[in-house]
Amino acid sequence: MASGNMETIASNPAGGSNGLEEPKKMTREDWRKKKELEEQRKLGNAPAEVDEEGKDINPHIPQYISSVPWYIDPSKRPTLKHQRPQPEKQKEFTPQGDWYKRGVKENSLTTKYRKGACENCGALTHKKKDCLERPRKVGAKFTGTNIAPDEHMQPQLKFDYDGKRDRWNGYNPEEHMKIVEEYAKVDLAKRTLKAQKLQEELASGKLTEQVSSPRHHWGEEEPNSQTERDHNSEDEDEDKYADDIDMPGQNFDSKRRITVRNLRIREDIAKYLRNLDPNSAYYDPKTRAMRENPYANAGKNPDEVCYAGDNFVRYTGDTISMAQTQLFAWEAYEKGSEVHLQADPTKLELLYKSFKVKKEDFKEQQKESILERYGGQEHLDAPPTELLLAQTEDYVEYSRHGTVIKGQEKAVARSKYEEDVTINNHTCIWGSFWKDGKWGYKCCYSFVKYSYCTGEAGKEIANADEELPAGETNEEEYGTVPKTLVEMHQEKQREEKKKKKKKHKKSTSSDSEGEERRKQEKLKKALNAEEARLLHVKEIMQLDERKRPYNSMYESREPTEEEMEAYQMKRQRPDDPMASFLGQ
Repeated sequence: MASGNMETIASNPAGGSNGLEEPKKMTREDWRKKKELEEQRKLGNAPAEVDEEGKDINPHIPQYISSVPWYIDPSKRPTLKHQRPQPEKQKEFTPQGDWYKRGVKENSLTTKYRKGACENCGALTHKKKDCLERPRKVGAKFTGTNIAPDEHMQPQLKFDYDGKRDRWNGYNPEEHMKIVEEYAKVDLAKRTLKAQKLQEELASGKLTEQVSSPRHHWGEEEPNSQTERDHNSEDEDEDKYADDIDMPGQNFDSKRRITVRNLRIREDIAKYLRNLDPNSAYYDPKTRAMRENPYANAGKNPDEVCYAGDNFVRYTGDTISMAQTQLFAWEAYEKGSEVHLQADPTKLELLYKSFKVKKEDFKEQQKESILERYGGQEHLDAPPTELLLAQTEDYVEYSRHGTVIKGQEKAVARSKYEEDVTINNHTCIWGSFWKDGKWGYKCCYSFVKYSYCTGEAGKEIANADEELPAGETNEEEYGTVPKTLVEMHQEKQREEKKKKKKKHKKSTSSDSEGEERRKQEKLKKALNAEEARLLHVKEIMQLDERKRPYNSMYESREPTEEEMEAYQMKRQRPDDPMASFLGQ
């Protein structure tokens, strides 16, 4: 192409090396007519130009695409053939339907050696060095007997994109008839079984009443006729296999009891209908996911809401700790430690625990070094600002009736048991007082659970029972001067030293055999007490729950070493494989 105002003109003169001439310049009138024709074709008033194959050329295609260079095509006719895929450059693929042949013997057995065949076995498909048969003492080339059949050479299939992903390519539809025949046999067996049951009922006389009924003589069917019985038996068969049927919206495995939800049940509220505010949590219709809490701005606690977003499930339980452990494994692997979460979880867990301990120790050391250098420990020990200023940044707005409009009230600890319930004129609950290993009431110092409250009088009586030591009472009676706290403390220390010296003397003088004898006696007593306790527990467990006694007066103290050893000896171990032989 020389310019936009030039048109390629080809001719076949006698002279010239290639037989082509350069394009001649068009006149102004021809150029104007050509442009008008192009405009009419673009507007659709004139028919489109046709190429050499008879196909229309889009008039909006630029000239440098549709026109062929004058030095290549002497026909001077616009075409799009050079823009289309060339057939000689196209890849040839195997048509769909062709597949590898399985178990096909192309040729019959041969009895004569053929030229060019394997010298060992006589097959034409390979040579002697590629033969997989046992090397014969005398090859088939010389004996002419036991010539092996030719192997079937599989075709080299080259499929296109769709052919590679066709899952049914090479499938024989006749194999499906085996399944149809199997189901037909099962159906036939069911029918024969029903016929046998019917014959047994006729032989036993259960159907004689139906045969002798007047409705049967007139051709009418009774309500419990054979058709209904067949219908009921079919329903029973359907109920029999009901466990194996997938429920709507679920994939249910009846053997393992595992339910996998894949569709939404109609009774469930759709996620996008939980909060119709357009500024609430975003709902992705493609993945059916709503990650944020739709009730976030409603002032509801996430624990009280039936649905709190998809992220609420992700960040609960051991999910966060699992993610932290995985992150630690990646970081440790980058630094040269051979740890993996799935391959060696125990090693990773121990390494992560030691890492956390070292990290906390490092933080403490760093904090202490900063405080030693710069000071400021008094600012860290100060109480929080909520206690100092008696106010917080949490904004809560209430209505006239006391209900929360905005914000959230402080969470109250809830329990399934009754709380703050006082009985028998008590002002405190049972368990508010503890002394000498016993629970009681703080209002009257009473240790009996269902006792009546005596108030301050009960406290005075309890305090009066705590008598002073005998030596001090005698001194007060004779009017001696009371001792100071320092003197009392010194006397107490002297007495403790005397007791320690006496104990040391006794321990050195006592024999080791005597100690073993005492330990054995204590252990024997503890074993007897443990057996009695187990019998008592067994008797109580056999009683009704409403008739069992209360254990409010049970003495709670720290068990001794002999009692712990007796408990370990008498404790039942169901996991022990020898428990059945030991009578446990």
